[in-house]
Amino acid sequence: MHRSYQPLKPVTNRYLQKRWDQNNYKNHRSKVNSALPVVDTMGIRTPVHIQLKLKKLQLQDERLSAIDRENRLLASNLARTFSSEGLVDHRNQYHLWSLNANKRKQELLLISHQNQAIYQRVRSRPSEYRRQVWLDDWERTERRLDDISRYPKGLADKQSKEQSRTSKTNGTKDQLTVWCHALNRLRWHTEVSR
Repeated sequence: MHRSYQPLKPVTNRYLQKRWDQNNYKNHRSKVNSALPVVDTMGIRTPVHIQLKLKKLQLQDERLSAIDRENRLLASNLARTFSSEGLVDHRNQYHLWSLNANKRKQELLLISHQNQAIYQRVRSRPSEYRRQVWLDDWERTERRLDDISRYPKGLADKQSKEQSRTSKTNGTKDQLTVWCHALNRLRWHTEVSR
């Protein structure tokens, strides 16, 4: 009952009253939208002889006719030139060359020599980083890690490779995978605690 239409006045048929009220409201809105203002705010109409500007149109026609005449003259001159064979040999057989090509080559050579000299200086300078000391230090660190770890170093890697092969074949996690993860966790806990 709460969703049904509630008219302002008591009626016998609510459905019909709802439709009538909606139609009345639509008519009212269309009248409001199409209503014209009472005060005429539009300006006066511009006279036709001012809108057209005949002098401007005449000048534009004259300019276009002059351009048309010049285009026709140029087209006839071009046609006459192409149709005649000509009396002058105007084909010059020479190759284009630059006035400063030699100077550019010399500058390029100079730059390449300077680059080579810089490269040689950089290559001859010994490195300030002591790579061998770093490598020795890393080997010592790896040996210490191997000494303090509970299980051999390659066991976890070997088991993870086997696990990836078996998971590709059967696609399920088997007991080997569970053991591998458990060993890795145990190894990590022992290294952290020491």
